[in-house]
Amino acid sequence: MTTPTTAGSLRTTPEGLLWEPSRRWVRGRAGDLTVVDSRHPVLVWEPRVPVPTYAFPRDEVRQDLLRPARRPRTGSHTGSRIFYDLEADGGLLENAAWTFPAAELAGHIAFEWRSRTGRGLDHWYEEEEEIFIHPRDPYKRVDALPSSRHVQVEIAGTVVADTRRPVLIFETGLPTRYYLPREDVRLDLFNPSDHSTGCPYKGTATYWSWRGEDDVPPDILWSYPEPLPAVAAVRGLLAFYNEVVDIVVDDERQERPTTPFSKVLSVKRTPRQGAQGVAQDP
Repeated sequence: MTTPTTAGSLRTTPEGLLWEPSRRWVRGRAGDLTVVDSRHPVLVWEPRVPVPTYAFPRDEVRQDLLRPARRPRTGSHTGSRIFYDLEADGGLLENAAWTFPAAELAGHIAFEWRSRTGRGLDHWYEEEEEIFIHPRDPYKRVDALPSSRHVQVEIAGTVVADTRRPVLIFETGLPTRYYLPREDVRLDLFNPSDHSTGCPYKGTATYWSWRGEDDVPPDILWSYPEPLPAVAAVRGLLAFYNEVVDIVVDDERQERPTTPFSKVLSVKRTPRQGAQGVAQDP
C-alpha cells in the first residue's frame, strides 16, 4: 500500500482534483456490513463540487464485495472510468464505488454516501462518531456565537421575528445565519413541514413553511432540535433563509445573498417532494 506521508499537505492532480491525507479512522457500512475500515483515508475535492469525499486504500476496502458496474455512471465523477456495484444483503448497490483517474490516487477507491446522493453506503463513522452527508472539510469553520444584536425578520412586509438575543452562525462560504428564540418568532404564521435535512457540522434540521398566500418558497424556517456539540448554542432556535426573507440587523436592512441554495429556493416543491433531504442544510 502506498500511504501519503504528511497530513495537511494539499495536493493537485493534472485532472484538477485536490487531495490530502487524513489521520482519521474512517469506517463505512452498508446496513450492518462493514465495507470500509480505513486508518489511511484521503480527502478528495472534485472541481465544482463544494464538499470533499473520502477515498481509501484498496487493502482497507472489502474488494471481495465489489463487482464491475453493469451500468457505469460515466461522467458523474471527475474523469472516472471505473465504477463498481457493491454486493450486500443479497443484492447489488449499483455504482456504489469508483476510482479516480489521477495517478496519485490509483490505489484508492471512493464510495457514494447514501444520505447525500441516495445510493451507496448508509452509515459512516469518524473514530466513534457517526457522520452524515459528506466528510467534514478541514478548511471550513462553523462558529455559533451568542449576540445582543437587534434582529428583525420580515416576509411580504410582515414582521415575523424580533429579537435582541440571537445566536449567529458564521460558516465558511455561507452568509451569516441568525438563530432566534422561539418566543421571539411568530410561529403561528407557519405550518410544520415533513421536510428534513442533514448537515455534518450541525445535525438534522426540521422545517416550517409560510402560511400566507404570498409567493414564498416552502420550508424557509428551520431548527435543530438536537444539534451537534460544536453548535449546541442553537438548540431549538429558529433560522430563516436570508435568500428569500428580509432581515434587518441593528436597523440596517441586509442585502439578500445569492448562495448555492438560491436556485433550490426558486423552485416550489409539490407535497410529494422533498420529505427527507439528502443535501446539506443551511
